Amino acid sequence: MGLLDRISRVARANLNDLVSKSEDPEKILEQSLIDMQEDLVQLRQAVASAIATQKRTEQQYNSTQTEVNNWQQRAQLALQKGNEDLAREALTRKKTYQETSNSLKSQLDQQVAQVDGMKRNLITLESKISEAKTKKDMLKARISAAKANEQIASMTGKINTSSATSAFERMEEKVLMMEARSQGVMEIAGDSLEGQFAALESGSDVDDELAAMKAAIGGGASPTGILPAGKPTVVDAELEDLKAKIDQL
Repeated sequence: MGLLDRISRVARANLNDLVSKSEDPEKILEQSLIDMQEDLVQLRQAVASAIATQKRTEQQYNSTQTEVNNWQQRAQLALQKGNEDLAREALTRKKTYQETSNSLKSQLDQQVAQVDGMKRNLITLESKISEAKTKKDMLKARISAAKANEQIASMTGKINTSSATSAFERMEEKVLMMEARSQGVMEIAGDSLEGQFAALESGSDVDDELAAMKAAIGGGASPTGILPAGKPTVVDAELEDLKAKIDQL
């Protein structure tokens, strides 16, 4: 392989790559449809021109056929009148027109076939353009969706989801710890309150016992070892002191 061939291939490859990258699908679709519509206009003009040519050829053919028939009748008339030379001349003219008519008939047949083919191509192109218009809107919608998905994917790729997830999990753990501490404080406060009520209940029992003891002492019939009422003793002082302490609870 020659050097020039390699350089040419590299240049074509780079050019094709540049063209492919610069192609905008939406713009290409619009331009393709415009080109198809321009082709349709040109094809319609060509069909109209071909039909006009066909009509002209058909008129010429009919005219020559009329001349052929006229000279045929003149030849018959001359022969009937006994003028063979004039009849021969009329047949000569007829032959000339007949040859022209045959040539025109061949051209006319070709033109009819050509016009029919152009009409079929015209119908096909019109159908393709109608289909292309429908597909263009659908493809443009798909292009927009693809661009949106690509943009979302690109934005998602730039987001550091791992760090965001870790931060979210840390905050969740922090909330759980705050809730746990709050529950602990409430439990401690509840225990302190329960203890205060228990102390009050216990104090009531002591007061009841003390009242019973005082009643027994004040009755005078104290058992052995208990001093009579009305005489201050060390026990009374201790009892008063105990009472004062209980009242302070």
